[in-house]
Amino acid sequence: MHTSLAAAHRRSNTGLACLVTSGVLWGTGGLFGSLLTTIVGLSPLAVAAYRLLLGGVIIAVFLILARRPLPRGRAAWTRLVLIAGLSALFQGCYFGAVRLTSVSLATLITIAAGPVLMLAIERITGRCKVNRWMIATIVLSLAGLALLVGLPSGGFAVTALFGSAGLSLLAAAGFVAVTLLGARPVHALDDLTTIGISFTIGGLFLAPVVEMTTGLAFHPSLAALGLLLGLATAPTAVAYTLYFRGLRSVSATVATIVTLLEPLTAAVLGAFLLGDQLGITGMTGALMLAAAVVVAPKAHPSMAN
Repeated sequence: MHTSLAAAHRRSNTGLACLVTSGVLWGTGGLFGSLLTTIVGLSPLAVAAYRLLLGGVIIAVFLILARRPLPRGRAAWTRLVLIAGLSALFQGCYFGAVRLTSVSLATLITIAAGPVLMLAIERITGRCKVNRWMIATIVLSLAGLALLVGLPSGGFAVTALFGSAGLSLLAAAGFVAVTLLGARPVHALDDLTTIGISFTIGGLFLAPVVEMTTGLAFHPSLAALGLLLGLATAPTAVAYTLYFRGLRSVSATVATIVTLLEPLTAAVLGAFLLGDQLGITGMTGALMLAAAVVVAPKAHPSMAN
């Protein structure tokens, strides 16, 4: 009994480490995306399409070189197509929300809605019992996110605000759905294969939409190709594979709270590399987010799915 509990504890710690690493790596995606927009001239939506497609292709090439067999069975391919469609949905909706209003508003709604939606789903389905510590963790994380990202101000039409909010909520719902699917692995379908094939298909889903709206063309300079490769590897191929691996031993609600490391990492990188000013408010929000991530696993007693 003691041995099995110790093994479960080790699995939870390993899963949490995977989730924390994925959250930090996702934070570098904002830096890559910003540089691709300002230096290369790609639209945010085009960055999302290239991110999915290239991230998936990198893993797919590795799977081919490693002579990994293709998944078999209806259950495996249904899962792959579902994750592909949901990935294209949340990436496309998020960046569509950015175009309508601002990065701060889209980020605030999308990332803040994730833990709330997940906790509500787990409560309704009976997967976990909500306690005061869970609620306190969610409130702490949302308050920290608002202080870090900043509440957007003025200048947006009412239709743009409602449209952006709606797309942000759809993006959050898409990510939550991907998380719930990832927490229920299919037999003989590993994390690397899931991300490689799903993201390749998702990128192919999203590419025609981008081409008809903002366009995919860019000047293929060495800097542009390097930035695309960087975006496709660490914050995409590696980060999402680790995220799916972490979901095997950590509750989905905790996983969505740990994703708050993404804006936290992005803010820190922006301050050190781009000269962004956090200020006292931003620094307070960063500390609150960090505290929420640390407390989350202890506040949610059901660590295993």
